[in-house]
Amino acid sequence: MLELEQVVKRYRTGSEEVRALDGISIEISPGEMLALQGPSGSGKTTLLLLAAAALRADAGSVRFNGADLASMSERQAAQYRLSEVGLISQNAHLMPHVTAVENAATKLLLGGVALTGARERAMHWLERVGVAERAQRTPEQLSGGERQRVAIARALACEPKLILADEPTANLDSQRSREIVALLAELAHERGASVLLVTHDTQAAASAERTLGLRDGRLDGQLAENRR
Repeated sequence: MLELEQVVKRYRTGSEEVRALDGISIEISPGEMLALQGPSGSGKTTLLLLAAAALRADAGSVRFNGADLASMSERQAAQYRLSEVGLISQNAHLMPHVTAVENAATKLLLGGVALTGARERAMHWLERVGVAERAQRTPEQLSGGERQRVAIARALACEPKLILADEPTANLDSQRSREIVALLAELAHERGASVLLVTHDTQAAASAERTLGLRDGRLDGQLAENRR
């Protein structure tokens, strides 16, 4: 379970202090997909980075399966991101001049999986996201949507318990978007992953059990919806 309790995150620009998150409390259970919506600058990406232990809260706590992320060393946080978290960002950030299958296998190789096994597992996930036929192409030979799907395969190849998806369908057409959101919902429901989906896509959000709204760093009750 992912738990955020009274989380505050501040940024300072010159003499001005901005509260990107201002007292946020959220719980996401295993097997649940929660959608987070809100305007640009509302704090959505900051929340994801805190859940990934890539940022630390200024106040409050962020815990995953009972472990306080703030108490982790940098090495422990890196291992947490490698083995427990599948982070999908709006930008693919693939390694240039490296084939799609090797890009998709990156986290597995870093986690100590042997090359042959890593490639096999990466191919499985490239198939799941619909780009297996592009496995031997480099990012320079792929479309924007194909690069995004390779990045999604890379994030999911380690079969993470926590999936943090920041506008994962932004570069995809409507059909591929539905397929990717359905895949994330499947990983939640069938494999017990906790999924936090940041999206502006109302159809994507409709696949989640709950939708929470975020505005100016605070939960917005007008955007919240519980579908259970």
